[in-house]
Amino acid sequence: MRDFEHISVELAPQATDEVRELISELDRVLSVEYSPEQRHGLSIDAIFQPHIRFFLARLGGVAIGCGGVALFEDFAEVKRMYVREVARGRGVGQALLTRIEAEARQAGLTLLRLETGERQVAALRLYQRAGFQPCAAFAPYSTMTAQAIVASVFLEKQLD
Repeated sequence: MRDFEHISVELAPQATDEVRELISELDRVLSVEYSPEQRHGLSIDAIFQPHIRFFLARLGGVAIGCGGVALFEDFAEVKRMYVREVARGRGVGQALLTRIEAEARQAGLTLLRLETGERQVAALRLYQRAGFQPCAAFAPYSTMTAQAIVASVFLEKQLD
């Protein structure tokens, strides 16, 4: 893949074919690594709710990543973050995360949390570089069975 000079991150106000394709790819990747009860990703319909902002990342005009942020009363949560393998290492994940953090700040929130899987090594590296720290399971994960979250990693970051 040739290098592109510009990563753009745009709000996806509805479930487009590009969004559906990326979420389907993410679900396939996760289904190889985790049992159904250990996968906690939102469905397409659940993503497009009033308290969630969802974004598409483009590299050279091509949709190569996505991610969202759920805005709650006292924190924001990263949702359905994914970058196609072919585009990893090019700053796409960081661009998405920067937009997600900005959206949380704009909503007046200072705490950003997430749940990811222990086998999502690239994602864990990205979050660590971005300043996320381990934290305890938070709602709704904190009320799930131990088996449902045995492979989960919970992280949080204080936003400036």
